[in-house]
Amino acid sequence: MTPAVASPCTRVCRMDAASGWCRGCARGLDEIAGWGGAPEARQRQILAQLPGRRAELRRRGLWLAPVPPGGEARA
Repeated sequence: MTPAVASPCTRVCRMDAASGWCRGCARGLDEIAGWGGAPEARQRQILAQLPGRRAELRRRGLWLAPVPPGGEARA
């Protein structure tokens, strides 16, 4: 069965200690660990937060993954 919401994982798994976000997908550890079992509404809530987090990580020079096509337009 295919999940309704695709994971934002970029396979760049490095956590930023200051923010607690992954430098590859911008999720927190609890969001990463719980993704598969999270309801679709929670997954979409997490996805909605990622553009701002990516922008913050880029501003701090910590972003490691490319921005997905059209990714920032959804902010």
